[in-house]
Amino acid sequence: MKYIPHDYQKFTIDRMHDQRKIFAVLDMGLGKTSCTLTAIERLMYDDFDVSKVLIIAPLFVADVTWEDERDKWDHLRRLRISKILGTEKQRLAGLNADADLYTINRENVKWLVDYFVRSKKPWPFDMIVVDESSSFKSGSSQRFKALKKATPITSRVILLTGTPDPNGLMDLWSQVYLLDGGERLGKTLTAYRSRYFMPGRRNGNVIYDWIPREGAKEEIFAKLADIMISLTAKDYLKMPERIDNIIKLKMPEAARAKYEQMEEDCILELEQGEIVAGNKAAVTNKLLQMANGAVYYEDVAADDDGVITGIERKVERIHDVKLDALEEIVEDNAGQPIAVFYNFQHDFDRLMERFKKYNPTVIRSRADIERWNRGEARLLFAHPASVGHGLNLQAGGSIAVWFGVPNNLEWYQQANARLHRQGQRSSTVVISHLLMEGTQDIAVMRSLKGKSLSQDELIAAVKARIESRKTNKK
Repeated sequence: MKYIPHDYQKFTIDRMHDQRKIFAVLDMGLGKTSCTLTAIERLMYDDFDVSKVLIIAPLFVADVTWEDERDKWDHLRRLRISKILGTEKQRLAGLNADADLYTINRENVKWLVDYFVRSKKPWPFDMIVVDESSSFKSGSSQRFKALKKATPITSRVILLTGTPDPNGLMDLWSQVYLLDGGERLGKTLTAYRSRYFMPGRRNGNVIYDWIPREGAKEEIFAKLADIMISLTAKDYLKMPERIDNIIKLKMPEAARAKYEQMEEDCILELEQGEIVAGNKAAVTNKLLQMANGAVYYEDVAADDDGVITGIERKVERIHDVKLDALEEIVEDNAGQPIAVFYNFQHDFDRLMERFKKYNPTVIRSRADIERWNRGEARLLFAHPASVGHGLNLQAGGSIAVWFGVPNNLEWYQQANARLHRQGQRSSTVVISHLLMEGTQDIAVMRSLKGKSLSQDELIAAVKARIESRKTNKK
């Protein structure tokens, strides 16, 4: 097709072309991939300013999305793409291929940087594009530590994201550091935190979270004004109406008893042992699993002397309430395609078992996406982490159901945006949430809506329910 950019896209392309280091915060649906490719095409074939571009993205996006977008527009057809994906042998073949753009999944960034360090070969890329840069928000991650060695020796760097700070301003530091080496927000996370934040909840010397100081947000974004583009879909696109439907469900008595026992046992375990983030996340996950209808447990085998000989992870089914509710939704929307987002593998297994007569689509390849977008699938089952970035699913349907809400704001926002975006054929997108009353479902949903995902807040909600039950029993 002939590419006719909107004015906001022309502005974005010009900034990417003119500025060597840039942080492009573009809402989902604004065309950040086509804008970036257009800027690269100009820099490569009109200006001869870049010769090799490294594109770092989630695996499916690196494998499919950038190539699809290149193929979509006439002016981009001459850009040659090689994929540094797969086995090490395949990655090396992709790296050594003659191309213009090289796509790699973010999990292999450390491998790539280490390869050039070990081989003592010069870094070949004069431009880096980080698609969904929020995946580099952790300054302690291996991928960040590796990439920060490469960005200072790369003349052009573009960060792309639709969710720059899904869990707060603290997520910005490492992303901006990749652009300026700490010039704007400080050389270390500690320095950044000390300047713009104050301790929040704490237990002695242990600080659970950090609260932005008064005026911190305005000061931070003022410092980023020269390197950041920030565009929101509602300002530039005619978006379909979005209806968020909350469906509250009641747990059967026997299942409720098991759930409440799990709540009390988990909290007791936390209070007796060392309280660490991993423990708190595990508690939340266990309770969310039970709210969905099943839970993982470990079946421990031992010999006659009590020595453990093996541990097998099994699933205990608790109830089918959410499966029944989803079946009603499917029947009530006769013939309309429905995307169902699930959290746990046992959710998926039970969904496939219950709805096998519909031959659900599961996205594993480009062919699966095409089947959905052609309207050939009645049901799509997807984990939000696998469809959260770069996929266009709006042609296939306008109804989404959250079988279980995720304790991850970025997954939630990005998955919803696969359907609620420009190009949606329906005037209304309906997003339903199956929530079990009196469970962690409600606390997580409240956190998602409030953009606060502190594990401490979620555990505090559990404790409040336990105390309330004890009071009522008295």
